[in-house]
Amino acid sequence: MSGNDGIIFMIGGTQHCYMKINKILIANRGEIALRIIRACKELRIRTVAVYSDADRFSPHVFHADEAYRLGTPPASESYLKIEKIIEIADRSGSDAIHPGYGFLSENPEFAKEVEDRNLIFIGPSPETITTLGDKTRAKSLASKCGVDPVPGSPETLSSVESAVVAAKEIGFPVLLKAASGGGGKGIRIVRSAKELPEMFETASSEAYSSFNDPALFIERYIESPHHVEFQILGDKDGNVVHLGDRECSVQRRYQKVIEESPSPFVPDKIREEIGSYAVEIAKSAGYYSAGTVEFIVDNKLNYYFLEMNTRLQVEHPVTEMRTGVDIVKEQINIAEGNKLPFGQHEITYSGHAIECRITAEDALNDFLPDSGSIDNYIEPGGPGIRIDTGVQNDSEISPYYDPLISKLIAWGNDRVESIARCRRALSEYIITGISTSIPFCVSALMNDKFVKGDYDTDIAGEIIKEMPSRFEEKDVDAAAIGAAAYTVMNSQNGKVSGSAGQSIFKSWKMHGRKSALR
Repeated sequence: MSGNDGIIFMIGGTQHCYMKINKILIANRGEIALRIIRACKELRIRTVAVYSDADRFSPHVFHADEAYRLGTPPASESYLKIEKIIEIADRSGSDAIHPGYGFLSENPEFAKEVEDRNLIFIGPSPETITTLGDKTRAKSLASKCGVDPVPGSPETLSSVESAVVAAKEIGFPVLLKAASGGGGKGIRIVRSAKELPEMFETASSEAYSSFNDPALFIERYIESPHHVEFQILGDKDGNVVHLGDRECSVQRRYQKVIEESPSPFVPDKIREEIGSYAVEIAKSAGYYSAGTVEFIVDNKLNYYFLEMNTRLQVEHPVTEMRTGVDIVKEQINIAEGNKLPFGQHEITYSGHAIECRITAEDALNDFLPDSGSIDNYIEPGGPGIRIDTGVQNDSEISPYYDPLISKLIAWGNDRVESIARCRRALSEYIITGISTSIPFCVSALMNDKFVKGDYDTDIAGEIIKEMPSRFEEKDVDAAAIGAAAYTVMNSQNGKVSGSAGQSIFKSWKMHGRKSALR
């Protein structure tokens, strides 16, 4: 074992290691890298950060005990470089590698290479990643466990022609989806055979650039569904539990923007049924570590297996706030070979939690990603508020990666209080220099359907339509004046000229936009 002694043995062809981890390399960036580093510090585990040239001054680099350069900004030249990451792990004396989410987190070749180098991969086995990462094989597994998958192609599609045949059998509209990975990448809705060739090419190209795998499969598109998922934890002794559900139906381009737990739509009886299926699917796959089993629920409460994500989810803090379970620490605990410290009946839930993803995007311009320097960054606080972020004042938002800036999580004794706290915290958030999703999130929490808990995956379009109506000229003026004054007072000697003047103008504009929604 690199840098430590441990007991290694084989179960069913899978390597298991029982040891104390002393140093972890985090093969990721941004807020999730910092989140993992903080968990490691509490466990007194040393950390190694990696970074591209674009992230040289990112907070996760400075919070880690050691940091190593990966390469130039494109992910293909940095965060997706398997050999380079493992070489750094060896050089730094790391015992284990945590992949976070995205990038290489669901890459079985990476997980296998990590284990082949006698390092611990903090995640499931390569074999399990392969099984569940193949969406068609995962659906077959779910069927054997007794839950129907969304109707779709039995295997990946080899050509546009095969996609046309499958789509006609399933019936339009259909979804083209990347066979590997997730996060809304490589997904296109197709409503007619005429649209298929172009959509197939686009989705396949996006899948290749995101996951290094162009393979697609096809499934029926269920109109106005609810996206409900269950957080799973399993250990290497076969113990598996779920930590409750999350409603993830506020999405743009098939990527989640707002998540909450529990789902306001699913009744307790159905919640219990789906949770049991989620555990059974994970057990059948021999799953250990943290993962998420995802379902589609229609308006008649029929539910279908969608997929299983073999990694930590962006929205895991929502579950942590309700259960008190630190999911990242449990991942490390499981990777060391320890049993889960609790059974299903010992997990308790408290209150309600909502997460808003704060991204560098302009919702009024089709969520167009923005990039540039953050001039002012001031986080909200107060009771029930948690912020997971990877930026600070003067941080650069790069065009090379996901535009996530931070995650705002609000906990309340009930859903009403959780929404109220989330609204209040959003009103306190100050981010200037770039466009953000804060106006969209505020508008979402004021939307009647969202407030009633009666919404589905179509709600984002309705929220965007409502946003311009919330602007009032007097609010814009007041916010603009306040923003300009704030920037002047915080500039050197109160004097502004040149590029500083341009910064004020941008801050003025952004504060005006945000305050109009408060």
